[in-house]
Amino acid sequence: MNGPADRMMTPMDVLYRADKDIVEEDIHAVEGAVEQGELKVKVLMVTENMLVLKAWRGKGLIDPIHQHDDHESVATLLYGKLKMQIGDKEFVAGPGDVWRHPPGVPHFSEALEECAQIEIKSPARKTWT
Repeated sequence: MNGPADRMMTPMDVLYRADKDIVEEDIHAVEGAVEQGELKVKVLMVTENMLVLKAWRGKGLIDPIHQHDDHESVATLLYGKLKMQIGDKEFVAGPGDVWRHPPGVPHFSEALEECAQIEIKSPARKTWT
């Protein structure tokens, strides 16, 4: 990723996608911070204003401290347990818990159990490799 324009995702020209048709990607780094463990995502939908994705974290995954300067995220945990730090606040999220990453705020997470989340990024930005 070279600059903000490279991160913009193209809106999808569909109203519906079947889960079985959505490609799962192995993620190696987010915002240049190398993932320490197993992280996978499925890009569920991209519109002009948002990106919706599903992420799976293997137990023990460390998502190193990083920040997103050009978008914010809201996420909810579907299952598992996730320890996280957002700014100077620490949380342990369980199923159904919701959090957000404001633009420019450093954050970190550790998967205490295998877990999955739904995340919405606005505007739609690809932050992973």
